[in-house]
Amino acid sequence: QVQLVESGGGLVQAGGSLGLSCAFSGSFFSLYVMAWYRQAPGKQRELVASITRGGTTNYIDSVKGRFTISRDNAKSKVYLRMNSLKPEDAAVYYCNGQLAQRYWGKGTLVTDAS
Repeated sequence: QVQLVESGGGLVQAGGSLGLSCAFSGSFFSLYVMAWYRQAPGKQRELVASITRGGTTNYIDSVKGRFTISRDNAKSKVYLRMNSLKPEDAAVYYCNGQLAQRYWGKGTLVTDAS
């Protein structure tokens, strides 16, 4: 059974940076498409960034140039580096892994301090 555990959320000022991590437990991590989603209060969950098994990345327009998704297959982890944060980036961030099934973490909260 796959489990995903996010960490790294916190309080950030506009313009600040934060790094999120997602630890994957289970088998065949390197085969999974991994992604970060977020959900702000009153809004639908949205895909922020994804990375394929081969390392191809994709981002929503609002975070391009500011966020970077990466993965370490040796450590079974996926990361999201967030720079130049904006108040609208505040949300619960969820790690997602998909192969034959889709798995979700419980989320980590990024809060705007401004």
